[in-house]
Amino acid sequence: MSFGPFSHAAVGSALIALVIHSANSSPLQPPATPGRITPSGSFDSLRQRADEARTGGRFEEAIELYSRAVRLRPAWIEGHWYLGTTYYEIEKYPDSRDAFRTVVRLQHTNGAAWAFKGLCEFRLNNYSVALNDLNKAHGLGIGDANLIPVARYHRAILLTRFERYEGALQAFDEFAREGNGSPMIVEAMGIAVLRLPLLPGDLPNEKRDVVLLAGRANFLAASNMRDAAQKAFDELLGRYPDTPNVHYLYGVYLLRDRPGQAVEEFTQELRVSPNDARAMLQLAQEALKRGELEAALRWATQSVRLAPRSFVGRRVFGQIKLDLNDIAGAITELETAAKLEPDSPSVRYTLARAYQRAGRAADAKRERTEFLRLERLQQEQRGGANAVGGPPK
Repeated sequence: MSFGPFSHAAVGSALIALVIHSANSSPLQPPATPGRITPSGSFDSLRQRADEARTGGRFEEAIELYSRAVRLRPAWIEGHWYLGTTYYEIEKYPDSRDAFRTVVRLQHTNGAAWAFKGLCEFRLNNYSVALNDLNKAHGLGIGDANLIPVARYHRAILLTRFERYEGALQAFDEFAREGNGSPMIVEAMGIAVLRLPLLPGDLPNEKRDVVLLAGRANFLAASNMRDAAQKAFDELLGRYPDTPNVHYLYGVYLLRDRPGQAVEEFTQELRVSPNDARAMLQLAQEALKRGELEAALRWATQSVRLAPRSFVGRRVFGQIKLDLNDIAGAITELETAAKLEPDSPSVRYTLARAYQRAGRAADAKRERTEFLRLERLQQEQRGGANAVGGPPK
């Protein structure tokens, strides 16, 4: 039994055992149902024998008994849950997926069940469905401290595969904050920072070295280990100066303390990759900070032309137009940004400012309210998004 890539590292195998043990050993009962009929003696007997078989490691027997029990009580959520975890234990992923499909139908807000269903879909190569399920679990919260990193890892590598790199890197940064720099995390992070739309298992051998170097440098930077990160970047740049995204990655690292050198790295990235819209956007933002509005406008225009669906690009473009007193143009760009990413607090904040300057007080008030709501939601998610979910209660 394995959780995909987590089976290839010691931390993964230990984690998986904890997850399944936690999921399979919980004594929690399903939620009370109004008007529920008291279980018959046959049901009670099946349930007790199934629990004994499961805790005793007799998984095939447990599955047979739980299956009989849920046929008697189709709404018994806990029974479907244990069917799902037991099928997963013996790597019968289609059956496990079907059991968790029933759990989320009966208990739609169970984030842990969505996570398990997503992991099953991943094992069945249904990657789009898996990502949707894991996103659902992430939004609801998972609860089980052992399951959280497994679900996060798989969600992050799927975000990378579908070229949603920023979301993937946000997930990987959580591992860095926790101090988890295992080889598989570093490798997956490297794939994301180099913007390779691949799962770790699909990474060509000839790219592994640069991926590991980039992942290590990014991990150390995210962990705020500045000296070690600088050495890692020096090695990465020394060995792979002509690899796309390497100079951009280093430029982002330099922005906080050495913005002038960061500009040089973004410029170097454009020599390697002349159509890199992100490097252009970074140059636009740095020019904006220096008050060089015409240069900022020039870079932002090129960036948005190359990446018209980048909400960050549209937001920065709108900000520049606002500073140039092109209010109507700013509103157009910022409204487009809000459509592309409705949940961005920074877009809502800047759009509120633009509406205010246009004399559209009601629209400005609406956007300020939405900004505050989204900002509060993000703070809640950072502080305790994983407080929901787990075996049925």
